[in-house]
Amino acid sequence: MKHIITSILLLLLIQTTALAQKTGGEKYGTTLNLGVGIGYYGYVGRSIPVLHADLEFDVARNFTLAPFITVLSYQNNYYWGNQNNPYRYYSYRRTIVPVGLKGTYYFDQLLGAGSKWDFYLGASLGFAFRTTSWEDGYGGETNVVRGTSGIYLDGHIGAEYHFTQKIGLLLDLSSGISTLCLAVHF
Repeated sequence: MKHIITSILLLLLIQTTALAQKTGGEKYGTTLNLGVGIGYYGYVGRSIPVLHADLEFDVARNFTLAPFITVLSYQNNYYWGNQNNPYRYYSYRRTIVPVGLKGTYYFDQLLGAGSKWDFYLGASLGFAFRTTSWEDGYGGETNVVRGTSGIYLDGHIGAEYHFTQKIGLLLDLSSGISTLCLAVHF
């Protein structure tokens, strides 16, 4: 499954690069966004720190696509026991890795934003892979050890402030994972 997704992302990367070279688009061209933030994952009940990276390509005027990868990880406890093991809390670590493609539409022209600002709406679609590792001695149900946790879908609203033509600071607020990113324009 990892090979299929990697192949799909590679094909999308090649296709979007070719389209960006043909169509022009956003005035800054290709952008690498690297950041940190907070996310919310399912039933955890608290915010989780995240690391995020995406590579944004122009596709059409005011529209970009960006393959992305994000990593969330947290530790939690689960109360378990049986006739051979005393009941107690066992710890586990869960790591979630959403991988996919983000589409973004920029409203700079519509809003009359100056050259220092970008404002956008976007959506991300992909898969969220997760792994769970349990503390030694845990003998309960572990059927969610590896595999995909399903389709990943996220809505975004954000802004970027350009310090220079090559460097900016991007704030991306979303329905699941919000980040503060350093934007490097090529």
